[in-house]
Amino acid sequence: MAVVSKGEIANSVISEKSFFEGRFMVKGALRVDGKFEGEALEVDQLFVGPTGRIKTNINAINVVIEGLVIGNIKASTRVMLLPTARILGDIRTPELIIQNGVILEGRCIISNDLNQSARILIENLYNSAE
Repeated sequence: MAVVSKGEIANSVISEKSFFEGRFMVKGALRVDGKFEGEALEVDQLFVGPTGRIKTNINAINVVIEGLVIGNIKASTRVMLLPTARILGDIRTPELIIQNGVILEGRCIISNDLNQSARILIENLYNSAE
């Protein structure tokens, strides 16, 4: 078992010199220190270590990134980008934490309703105030 973060244990690990390709679905926590490429990555808790490289779309509850991600991220609770994170893709989550040093190119949609466009929610609020 590998530590994900702050004492949390990962029940699945892609280690530093490992490469995984395909579609990966994990109940529980996954730590990626190696490479993952594929159609999709679905996981409850995802931690991408400093040597981790992911090239796919991510669907998770919580995501913490120190490494590199190319693809969109959808997290139902939180995304945390640590100083060494490098992201190319859109992020959709209710809570986004970005620490100094992160490189990010993409759109960020911060909303508690991940299934509806933030633009529609905001326009509806604006129009209801009349």
